[in-house]
Amino acid sequence: MATNQMWGGRFEKGNSADVVAFNASISFDQRLAKHDLKGSIAHAKMLTHTKILSETEGAQIAGGLEKLLKKLTEGELTFSDTFEDIHMNIEHLLQQEIGDVAGKLHTARSRNDQTATDMHLFMKDETVQIIALLDDLLNVVVTKADANVNTLMAGYTHLQHAQPISYAHYLMAYYEMFTRDKQRFETAYHSTNQSPLGAAALAGTTFPIDREDSAQELGFAGNYQNSIDAVSDRDYLLDFLHAAATLMMHLSRFCEEIIQWNSYEFGYIEISDEFATGSSIMPQKKNPDVAELIRGKTGRVYGSLFSLLTTLKGLPLAYDKDLQEDKEGVFDTIDTVKACVSLFTEMLATIQVKSDKLSASLQDDFSNATELADYLADKGLPFRQAHQVVGKLVHYGIANNLPLQKMSLTQLQEFEPLIADDVYGVLDPENAVARRISLGSTGFEQVKYQIKQAQKS
Repeated sequence: MATNQMWGGRFEKGNSADVVAFNASISFDQRLAKHDLKGSIAHAKMLTHTKILSETEGAQIAGGLEKLLKKLTEGELTFSDTFEDIHMNIEHLLQQEIGDVAGKLHTARSRNDQTATDMHLFMKDETVQIIALLDDLLNVVVTKADANVNTLMAGYTHLQHAQPISYAHYLMAYYEMFTRDKQRFETAYHSTNQSPLGAAALAGTTFPIDREDSAQELGFAGNYQNSIDAVSDRDYLLDFLHAAATLMMHLSRFCEEIIQWNSYEFGYIEISDEFATGSSIMPQKKNPDVAELIRGKTGRVYGSLFSLLTTLKGLPLAYDKDLQEDKEGVFDTIDTVKACVSLFTEMLATIQVKSDKLSASLQDDFSNATELADYLADKGLPFRQAHQVVGKLVHYGIANNLPLQKMSLTQLQEFEPLIADDVYGVLDPENAVARRISLGSTGFEQVKYQIKQAQKS
């Protein structure tokens, strides 16, 4: 049986039903329909400007594509798996709309540069949306920080109480991470903003096309300068997936702390009911499901990045069917990232911060030990010796259930006579935070400066 595929002229036999289904991509690449139509409209206009198509032909084709775009917007276009991909579906629909002249649209174009163009247009749109979602998240982080400059908490290293810090300072650390994430997506946008249209299959075309014209029509900053690279490049998708994976890693870290701090043992925060669920058997439960799912979904985004890297690692130039595998992982990543950032932003905005519980955790935790060591160093004791003295005081305090600030002056002086009654002001957690004056530190004035700079950006 002869094939009825649009590319089937060279073939005597058609594919089996299993091969057709295996080869087809319309089930997922129909998501590119709008961008395929826009790319085709730009291509038709360019073919007309360069007189490769007559004015009449160009007007017919562009007009037919505009009608299909309108139908798509109104939800009136349907696609068939009879035609393996979105490109063949659109070409068939255009032929039904305007007749055989539709076949001239593919002049000076291959599906190789067509699908690359579609993905570039699609990724530009989606990346802009994700950057906007990150702007929303950054605004919430800054707003939350601004409201908690004077909220004290223990800063952690190794999940152990380390030093007193401002809760706002903690939040602003994530502001810096998410700002770098935004910059990575902006870099991904830049690498996406090049047009492959006109590269044809891999070698360019003999027709006198104007690639600058179609690139400008589609809003690209420029063109790929090598036609082989244009159809085989997927670096822009790797840039996007790397940015997405790093963003999800940051969200996951934040969620891990939210999950811990929302627990009974910590009780530092409380997640709003809208972002928690109950148990089917334990009536008292309030589970942080949204935070847990964001943490869990990080793995699938990592998987998409590694999957595409693996697909690309052995491919010879230029186009190979393996490249069809670039889409599903990217589409899934886009959906995952957009949902996670949006929900996380809403969850963070509504989290209740229990400042009294945070502050209480500093009362008997010895996180002010470094303050005492610095105090002794300021009195002239070499820091290493001061460190030893304070270490012994901490050991004594643990053994006697006595925090440093609750020890009597006599007890303190038994370990080091240089200690005077001015030490109690130094040991106060609020003073410990306020005394931090170095750039980027947790000192209240430094944190206010960080927030002010963020509000300007």
